[in-house]
Amino acid sequence: MTHTIRHRGRERTELRAPALATPSRVAWLVGLVLVGVLGVAGLARTAEIDDPALRTKTTTFENGLTLLTLPDDSTPVVSMQMWVRVGSRDETRYTGLAHLFEHMMFRGTDRLPPESHERFIESRGGRVNAYTSRDVTVYFNDVPRDALPLAIELEAERLSNLRIVEETLTSERQVVLEERRMRTEDQPQGRAFEALMALSFRAHPYRVPTIGWRSDIEATTVEACREFFDAYYAPNNIVVSIAGDFDEADAIRRVRDAFGVLPRSEPIPRTPTLEPVQAGERRDVIQFDVRSPVIAAAWHAPKAGHVDAEALDVASLLLSGGRSSRLYRRLIYEGEQALSASGSYWELRDAGVFYAFVGLRPGEDVDRAEADLMDEIARLRDEVVPAEELAKAKRQIEVDLISGFSTAHGLASRIASDTVIFGRIRPLEERLAAYRAVSAEDVQRVARSYLREDGRSVVRVVPRPAPKEEL
Repeated sequence: MTHTIRHRGRERTELRAPALATPSRVAWLVGLVLVGVLGVAGLARTAEIDDPALRTKTTTFENGLTLLTLPDDSTPVVSMQMWVRVGSRDETRYTGLAHLFEHMMFRGTDRLPPESHERFIESRGGRVNAYTSRDVTVYFNDVPRDALPLAIELEAERLSNLRIVEETLTSERQVVLEERRMRTEDQPQGRAFEALMALSFRAHPYRVPTIGWRSDIEATTVEACREFFDAYYAPNNIVVSIAGDFDEADAIRRVRDAFGVLPRSEPIPRTPTLEPVQAGERRDVIQFDVRSPVIAAAWHAPKAGHVDAEALDVASLLLSGGRSSRLYRRLIYEGEQALSASGSYWELRDAGVFYAFVGLRPGEDVDRAEADLMDEIARLRDEVVPAEELAKAKRQIEVDLISGFSTAHGLASRIASDTVIFGRIRPLEERLAAYRAVSAEDVQRVARSYLREDGRSVVRVVPRPAPKEEL
């Protein structure tokens, strides 16, 4: 299973979905890319954009389950995804439960032995995986057309008869603790990100790492696991999306038969906590066994669906969108201070974060590197972005946006994430138009509004000081 964070409209996971673009789909993509490059005036007047997501059918069953179906025979496979509206933001007793359940869902049911879900799907030529974020937990099956009924039955089986026992908990607890050690505790970037979120959020559960705190993982009980599962893994808290080559009427009938018997859960607990306004810079220093220091900075930004989202996306691309971006040129190419530089606007359900990371070369001056990083942030606030640089960043976003929908997996993910996070499927043309409308003044305005010195949090991961010699 993969552990990811959800960036604006794009799921970044370790899974690589099969390349499924056919000639007709490739032509559609090329047309969209050309529209993005040339602009609405011109090609867009004569070539209508075919957005397959707009053909999605939404079915809501009596128990509250939402099913999204999007037949698309241009791909030879079908992707079935189950989006559970629960993430680390919903944990109130033990942290890490949402991520722990991502693992436990593959550990068998009262009728099926552990790992059988993967074996059944893989034996039919498909792929299965899952990931957890702060807002959602997602399970997906990318399968040939004839294996869709199997995927539906397997997902319903583990919702109905998941085996939550001490043996399973003990096994998966050790797996998660080892994952935490490898990805966070032994990694300077992992340490930096965990500390950065804890520093940025003082009240909201977003401050807690999705994988959970070690002490909570170690202390979690079977009773707590069962309570969590009963509260959140209910049909009225789940969206199932199916996209690709399948019979829509047959799929709806099968989902109704398999999932329709599941009982609702009322009410579904949600945290009411809102993050207070940050008043003043916050700093943290982590001493670690590392030769290459890390600098991480974050600023509070709007939650999902805000009107400033597109301008913040453009600002993040200007800073770190490839080798020609400002941070790359300043810190890696010209200054030769850093080995890596990245950043993004992270759009979450209750809040947003604009962040930047810099991985320095061994021995480089951390103060100087941070000063250069903050100088580039200040340039966004103080200087109008040149027209050519702005246009390039917007084209990058358009191509990235479009290319993510070239597979059944990408389409199923898009319609589900839009429904869960935004409450509707956003038309592609609407999203493209919003990015095209971003002006240089918009970028400067959002930088001044959100990327303020008194609202930033900064974490440094630096080498441990050399031990003092005894006299």
